[in-house]
Amino acid sequence: MLIGSTWLIMAQGEKEDHMAKSDFEWKKILTDEQYHILREKGTEQAFTGKYDKHYEKGEYVCAGCGEILYSSDTKYNSGCGWPAFSDGIDGKINETPDYSFGMVRTEITCANCGGHLGHVFNDGPQSTGIRHCVNSASLDFKAKKEK
Repeated sequence: MLIGSTWLIMAQGEKEDHMAKSDFEWKKILTDEQYHILREKGTEQAFTGKYDKHYEKGEYVCAGCGEILYSSDTKYNSGCGWPAFSDGIDGKINETPDYSFGMVRTEITCANCGGHLGHVFNDGPQSTGIRHCVNSASLDFKAKKEK
């Protein structure tokens, strides 16, 4: 898809709507690290992200668009160095084969804005058997409000 003079590549299943922004627009709303991870498919260094050892109750949302992606109820300590979730919110995360770096993995992206989150692996807890390995910089956290 061409917007102005900027090509935006849409992964299969991603929405072509108000979230289609130019690189310039994304750079205005994201930090350099968020832009590198969400838009350039980067990865933060293991054990450095603010949500790796974060276990407060609430919701993890996409840092690019604010879409709810994960509940704290599915977060667990996998020891991998990145936030790990046993499952995401239904319909909010796209999975795409990733053959980069000579490996076969499954990339996960925000279904709303296409932002790169991380990868999913088949070594998670017994409840689901999967581990969403997510970059902290691709997430924001919304604490559960006390009643």
